[in-house]
Formats: sequence, structure tokens, C-alpha cells
Amino acid sequence: MSWTIDEYPTALNYFASLVQSDENFALMEAAISIAQDAEPDLDLQSAQAELDRLQVRLVQRLAGEDDGLRKLSALNKFFYGDLGFAGNLNNYYDPANSYIHHVLQTRRGIPISVALIWLELANSIDLPVEGISFPGHFLVKVRLPQGQVVQDPLTGDSYSANALAERLQPFLDQTGITSEDAPPLGLYLQAAHPRDVVGRMLRNLQEIHHAQKNWAMLVAVLNRLILLQPERDELYRDRGMAYAQWGVPARALLDLERYSNVAHGLEADLIAKAIARLRQAD
Repeated sequence: MSWTIDEYPTALNYFASLVQSDENFALMEAAISIAQDAEPDLDLQSAQAELDRLQVRLVQRLAGEDDGLRKLSALNKFFYGDLGFAGNLNNYYDPANSYIHHVLQTRRGIPISVALIWLELANSIDLPVEGISFPGHFLVKVRLPQGQVVQDPLTGDSYSANALAERLQPFLDQTGITSEDAPPLGLYLQAAHPRDVVGRMLRNLQEIHHAQKNWAMLVAVLNRLILLQPERDELYRDRGMAYAQWGVPARALLDLERYSNVAHGLEADLIAKAIARLRQAD
């Protein structure tokens, strides 16, 4: 990594400028910039230029076409057939699956990264599309005169209401929500806000780096999440713990002492003990 633990990098300041306003939230630019944590010298403009080239090819192919359903069919043929985008099923938990420039190069990714590229192409041909932060699997939807189409971004397959309900059931079971108490399916099909999309991408990376015990990369991801969602106090706890594992007790103390002001019950006791250990080590 090109930055030290003693300063925020220029890349993080750039990310902050992209996500500071909901009204002017730069979704694709912010998504592309996430990869700078792993590749500090990444050429962000190159990734955007590749997206632009794909958009030009698609627009030229559909010149004069106004029918939404035919546009969707042509987009899916271009995206999944000609370009060959799909899920990286052989190495699903590779962090690179969340890096847009890498997905553009390999044509392989996870649902949310592939979906962002698909959505970008769909917007270039004026298809009314949105991302859906569906539990367990990011989806996309298209609003057509014939009705709404909900689609798997990895395959282009569309889902019926029954298929979506079946896909949702494991999440309801896991969270203990009974069928009687479950909200309407439509609640889970609402359009995802750009801030939530980037948050989901970063949380995916947070889980991967934590599982791999890559504390430096975990801190980098949490730096971005804190900028993106500063109201989430638990992010300071998570970053403090990551700093502690990384062997940076001074930074760990700053975050954990901040979090101790809002911690309650058993967690407050655990945080207090962690702070005491860090003070002895510092």
C-alpha cells in the first residue's frame, strides 16, 4: 500500500468528495475508486473509458430502437452473450470481484459489481433500470410498459414473484421472521440508493478482509465506510479492533474510546477491557 497509518491518502479524500452529497452522489466513480486501496496507482479514467467504449458499441447496435422489451433483450444478448459477463463462481471471495476495473477486464464478478456495469450500459440506451439490494444477492429491475422485470445480474434470468419469494425465504428463516409477520415482497424490491450500493460493496470487502485477517486492508475499507456512513458508531468499534489486530494501539484506542461512549451492557464491559489492554501495550 502506498499510504502510511499516520495519514489519510489522497485517494480517500477523493472518495470523500464523491460521496459527500446524496444529490450529487457519483456512484460509478465511487465504486471504481474502491480498488485504489489494493492498487494505489490505478488509472481510474481507464476504467471509465472502457465503460464508455462499451456504451458506444451498445448505442450503435440499437440505433433507432424505441421498444423497451427489445432494448432489454438486445442488452442482455450483448452483455452476457457477446461480452460474456458472469459470476466468478470459481473464486467468489476474491476481493478483486468487487473492483470494477478488474471485472471489466475479466468479465467475472459478484452480483453487485456485475450489476453496476449492466446498469451503466442500460442507462446509456435509456432503459428505466434500478438496482435492488435484495438480501443475499443484489438484483436489478427494469420498468417496462408490460410490467416490471426483476433480473439476476449474473445471468440475465428474470424472476417471477414466486421465485423471488423462494429466494427470500432463507433470509426470513435466518432472521426469525415468520410468514405471517413478513413484510410484503415489494418492500424487498425497492430501488437501492447509491449510498447503500457502495455501502454494500464495502461491507462485502469488510467481511472478506476480516475472514482473511488482512488488517491493513480492513482498516482501509472501514475508512471508506466511515466517510460513507458516519452515523454508524459501530464502524469505529470495528476499525478500532482492526487497528488493534494490526498492531497500532494508539489508533485503536482513539476509535475504541470514542465507541465506549455509546456502548452498553456486556459490550461496554468488553470494550473497557480491550481499552485497558491497549493502554498497557501502548
